[in-house]
Amino acid sequence: MRSHLLNGLTAEHYRRSVTEGVERVAAKLATTDRPFTGITVDALSPAIDAIDLDRPLGDTFAVLDELEDVYLRDAVYFHHPRYLAHLNCPVVIPAVLGEAVLSAVNSSLDTWDQSAGGTLIERKLIDWTAARIGLGPAADGVFTSGGTQSNLQALLLAREEAGPGREGGDSLGRLRVFASEVSHFSVRKSAKLLGLGPDAVVTVPVDHDKRMQTVALAHELERCRQDGLIPMAVVATAGTTDFGSIDPLPEIAGLCAQYGVWMHVDAAYGCGLLASLKYRDRIDGIERADSVTVDYHKSFFQPVSSSAVLVRDAATLRHATYHAEYLNPRRMVQERIPNQVDKSLQTTRRFDALKLWMTLRTMGADGIGRLFDEVCDLAREGWKLLVADPRYDVVVEPSLSTLVFRYIPAAVTDPAETDRANLHARKALFASGDAVVAGTKVGGRHYLKFTLLNPETQTADIAAVLDLIAGHAEQYLGESLDRAS
Repeated sequence: MRSHLLNGLTAEHYRRSVTEGVERVAAKLATTDRPFTGITVDALSPAIDAIDLDRPLGDTFAVLDELEDVYLRDAVYFHHPRYLAHLNCPVVIPAVLGEAVLSAVNSSLDTWDQSAGGTLIERKLIDWTAARIGLGPAADGVFTSGGTQSNLQALLLAREEAGPGREGGDSLGRLRVFASEVSHFSVRKSAKLLGLGPDAVVTVPVDHDKRMQTVALAHELERCRQDGLIPMAVVATAGTTDFGSIDPLPEIAGLCAQYGVWMHVDAAYGCGLLASLKYRDRIDGIERADSVTVDYHKSFFQPVSSSAVLVRDAATLRHATYHAEYLNPRRMVQERIPNQVDKSLQTTRRFDALKLWMTLRTMGADGIGRLFDEVCDLAREGWKLLVADPRYDVVVEPSLSTLVFRYIPAAVTDPAETDRANLHARKALFASGDAVVAGTKVGGRHYLKFTLLNPETQTADIAAVLDLIAGHAEQYLGESLDRAS
C-alpha cells in the first residue's frame, strides 16, 4: 500500500495518475454539449449504492473508469454557456493549476511551521484585497471556507466589540443586527450560532430595486436605541444572492458612524467589482466598512473554495485568537512568528490562497476585471431582451449579473397557475439537460433566475433559453387545460 503514498519514490506514479485524470477531464470538457444530462436521483443512486467501499479496485485507472459512470458523465458543468443558475463560476486555468499544486504539497495554513511561504502569500493577498477595498493601513484578514464563514466571523467580532464585554449583565439578549429583507440567510444563521436571541436580526425593507431603505434603517436604529437595546451591526449587501442588488453603502456608512454601529459589507458576490475596469464605483462606500466578506470563488473565477474576511482594524481579530502550547504558544507573538490560526475560526486550513495568487500572477487584476465586466454587460443585454418580450415580467434592472423574471401566459389570469407553469418549466428544463436555471420567490410568487457568471455565454444563449422556458410552460398549460376539460 505504500506505493500509493505521494513521495519521492512514487513521483512517476503520481505523474501518470494525475496526467490520466487531467486527460479525462479535459476530454469531458471538450465534448460536453449541454450543462447536465438530466439524470434523476432514482436513476443514479443504484450505481453508487452498488459500490462496495470495502473492496477497492486497487488501480487509479480503474477508479477513473468507474468515476466516469458515477460522477463525470452526469456532473453539472458550470463551464457550459447555458448553465445560468446559481453563483457558480467557470474557473480559470491558473487557479486550477494552483489547486493541483496545493493539493499535492498539502500545506496547512494554520501555522508558519506547516506552511512557511504559504503564510506569506496568503498575507500578501489579504493586504492586496484590503487595499483594493480601501480599508487603510491597519487592515487585516484571513482566508475562509466561504461567505457563510466570513459573515459568521465578522459578526463574532462585531458582537465582541459591541456586546457582553462592554455592557455586562444581560446584554447578549439585547444585541441587534440589521440586515435587508433580501440579505443572505447566513446572517440569521450566524446570529443563532452566536447565541443571540430570536429577535436579534432586524429585517429592514428594500426599495423597488431591492436595495436596503436607509430611511427605514435610520428608523430602526433610533427605535433600537430608545428601547434600550444595543445595535451590534448593520450588514449591508454588495450583491444579493437573488437580485445582485447593492445596498446604498455611503448612506449606510453614515448611519453606522452616527449610531456607533459596526458596519459589515457582505460582498461575497459583488467583490468582482474590486477588479472591474468599468463598474468599480457601484461599491463606493465599501471602504468605510469595519469588515468585508469576499468570495473569490464567485466573481474572481476561482475554484471552490477561495474566500476571505477582511477587517479595518487588525486588532479586532483578537476576538478569534486562542493559544495552544502545541500549536501557537503566546511566545510566538513576541518572536514575530506569523501564525494565521491566530486570526481564524478554523485550525487546519487549505492553502486556497495559492489559486488566487496563480491567477493574479498570470492574468493580473485587470484580466479578472474584464471577465467580470463582460458578465455584467451580458446581464444588461439579457435585461433588454426580457423587457422587450411580452412573455416575461422582469423584476429589477441588474446591478451585477443576475436577472429575475417570470413567464406570464397571455391566456391565464390565475397567479397560482402561473406559479405552477414557471415551476414546471424550470423542472422540465433541468430534466432535459438543455440548460440549468434557478428559481426564487418575489412577493410570494414563483420567479426564475439567471445568474450570469460565464463570459462565454452569449445573448443568443439567453434568448434560446427563454424560448425553451416558454415552450415548457406552454406545454404544461396546454396539458393542464386538457386535464381540466
